[in-house]
Formats: sequence, structure tokens, C-alpha cells
Amino acid sequence: MTAYYYQSTRPNQGVVQQLLRRIAKGLKPLIVGLSGFYRSLTYPDLSGDRDIEWSWVAAHLPEEPGIVLDFGCGNAFLGLIAAMKGNTVTGLDLEQIRLPFKSDNLEIRSGDILSFDFGETRFDVIINCSSIEHVGLAGRYGSADVPDGDLMAMERLRGLLKVPTGTMILTVPVGKDSVFPPLHRVYGVQRLDLLLHGFQVIEKQFWSKRSDLNVWVEVSEEEALSLQPSESLYALGLFVLKPEAAL
Repeated sequence: MTAYYYQSTRPNQGVVQQLLRRIAKGLKPLIVGLSGFYRSLTYPDLSGDRDIEWSWVAAHLPEEPGIVLDFGCGNAFLGLIAAMKGNTVTGLDLEQIRLPFKSDNLEIRSGDILSFDFGETRFDVIINCSSIEHVGLAGRYGSADVPDGDLMAMERLRGLLKVPTGTMILTVPVGKDSVFPPLHRVYGVQRLDLLLHGFQVIEKQFWSKRSDLNVWVEVSEEEALSLQPSESLYALGLFVLKPEAAL
């Protein structure tokens, strides 16, 4: 009788294992989430970079409507903002862009900035948001292999601005001078100076992430340009430029 009572009240091992598996399965999303949260705090990445860059561009579009080029327009989000402010906007991209919207003030063209024929058109504003660093790096966005394609493109864009009233709103990756083909260039002390040749810097800001927190903060130019970049992390350089009248 005693033996029967002991056997009848002993937990069934199979039931316990099944229960533990269910608990572990239920906790898995929480564990993965906590792991990702911890990683996001200790391993900065580029998440949120577009929030900074797009805000910079939107904040520096002139109030007076004019003729705007959205270079490397992609989904033309910034071009649409400019169009909504009354500008006449041309979006240029190497790839064929199909937009989920239509605006009478926005025209999308496909072509290479190094060879596209703009005719006699000169622009009041050029939006150059996270685009120039890709020019000439083959294997991404359909670009040809042109080692100094970025510098050549900047010279071409400068020539497309009205002088001296035209404005370029520029955002680029910054840190120690680096190239990560086919992804992007990162502009440091040497190449950033070459990139900005022929322009007067009217305004600039630098943003970066620090190892203790995966959040963008405004930093000094010195701190931004001293960052050791990688394929997945760099600082941001934000500029408002005017073309120099004579070189």
C-alpha cells in the first residue's frame, strides 16, 4: 500500500520535461530580446543615421522656392519634401526609381552624375545626402569603377550650382580616411578636404555614437574625424556649402 502511494504521487518525468520545454520556448523571445537590447547598448551601429541626415536636409532647405536637384534621390523622400515647399525638383539616380506617389513639382531621371546632360539648367539647391561616397565604387548601385569618382562628381555638382547664390546640403560618412568597397568611402582629414575643394563651408555639424550607448549625439569635428570606421559604423558629417566664385 505504501509503495503504491509513493509511485502514484511521484512526478511523471515526461510531463516535467515537456513543461520545462514549454517554459524555455516561452522565454526564448525574451532572452533574444534582452540579448539584442544589451548588444544595442554595447555595440553601436548605423541605426538612426537617416533620421539625423534627413532632418539636417529638411532643416536647411531655403524658404524661398527655387530649382532643386536631389542627387542620388533613391525613394525621393527628400525631393518630395522640397517639392512640397514649392520647389521645382529633379531627382537623379543611377537606378530606375518607381515611386509610390506623384508630384507635379518632382521629376525623376535615371543617369550617371558624371555624364548626365542637364543642358543649361543650373540649380539653386543641390541635395547631396549620403550619396557622394558611393560614386565610383563598383558593385553597388550600378556605379562604375572610378577611384576618384566622388571628387569628380563634387566638381560636376559645383558646376551645376548657381554662383554665388547656390547651396549644397551635404551629408557624408566621416572618420579616419577609409574605403570599404563596394559599400562606401569614409572621409577623414585628407579626403574630406579634397571633397570640399571649391566650396565655402557655411555651416557644419558632426554626429557620432559612443561605445556605451547606441544613440547619436553631436560631437566635435575632432572626435568625429578620429573615429576608426568599419563597414557598419562611422560618424556623420553634415554641411551647408556655397560654391566659390572662382578657382
